[in-house]
Amino acid sequence: MLYRIFKDKKLSLLSMGTMRLPVKDSVIDEEETALMIDYALKNGVNYFDTAWGYHGGESERVVGKILNRYPRESYYIATKFPGYDLNNMGKVEEIFEKQLQKTGMEYFDFYLIHNVCELNIDEYLNPVHGTYEYLLEQKRNGRIKHLGFSVHGSTETMNRFLEKYGENMEFCQIQLNWVDYDFQNAKEKIRILNNLGIPVWVMEPLRGGKLAKENEAMTEIRKKYPDFSPVKWSYRFLKSIPSVVTVLSGASSVSQMQENVSLFSEDDPLSDSEMKELFTLADSMTRGVPCTACRYCAKDCPMGINIPDIIAMYNEHTFTGGGFLAPMKLQSIPEENRPSACISCGKCKELCPQCIDIPDIMEKFTQKIGK
Repeated sequence: MLYRIFKDKKLSLLSMGTMRLPVKDSVIDEEETALMIDYALKNGVNYFDTAWGYHGGESERVVGKILNRYPRESYYIATKFPGYDLNNMGKVEEIFEKQLQKTGMEYFDFYLIHNVCELNIDEYLNPVHGTYEYLLEQKRNGRIKHLGFSVHGSTETMNRFLEKYGENMEFCQIQLNWVDYDFQNAKEKIRILNNLGIPVWVMEPLRGGKLAKENEAMTEIRKKYPDFSPVKWSYRFLKSIPSVVTVLSGASSVSQMQENVSLFSEDDPLSDSEMKELFTLADSMTRGVPCTACRYCAKDCPMGINIPDIIAMYNEHTFTGGGFLAPMKLQSIPEENRPSACISCGKCKELCPQCIDIPDIMEKFTQKIGK
């Protein structure tokens, strides 16, 4: 197992994410999960990530129950405050105490302010809820060893969070893979975090399994590189980024865990030519509506729609085949400025240097996602 150093700790580069645990009869298969955790621990994995909302709230309970069978010093456990649900704002103490109870832990090694994004940034920054202050108090009390945050929002949103709380953020978890390095501008998030000396935790290394499925273009890469596999190269990409400390992979079976452990046993970062192959492939896979964000269209929109941002959301939603990111971001936009507000006046289309039929995109997005 490969390891990277975080302060006084040696963390396994591969971590076990627990959002996609094996399920049997609609509930977590505890027997299979226990076998996965046992294999992980015996083969050097020492970081286990759970959260309040995973598996309808059952992930924390099951993961804690299984980990408590092992010596406490043999693993690190991480969980998160669920601010993605605005109904939880103001309930940080209640939720934190319940998390300790559910997991059977006296403390959490790592604790995250979860899913900082456009929908919740104002409430995360609102001192009336006391979220940040309470979590700092728990750190002082030793019930949180290391405090960080995860972010699905834009770099602007991340910067707002860091400007207020960055001084006490010890790590940041971002969606990072060879597609999202450019597609979601993860490379800029890495640059910002590097400048602040904040190490990177990785989520969605395979984009929920999407990048594990070989397509025709990948077959072309194999002709040049016979050892190519989409999973192996996806992990090799992450090994190539020095500020990455650990990679959360959500295995759903013992066999997947075995494969992941095997792939993290060798320090084999990508070469420059291999990296170029992946970025070329990513560009071909994500080539959606060719908006360059020149913003000519937006300045004269009578409905005040931020057209380039909406098109970026549309491209994300189309590539992903659904998902929560675009709907989540749209919720943060007033209804009168959403794609559904487009009146198809055509002014934007006339101004677009790329000749994009913008009203048609607004209509398609509305049909895909609703108001």
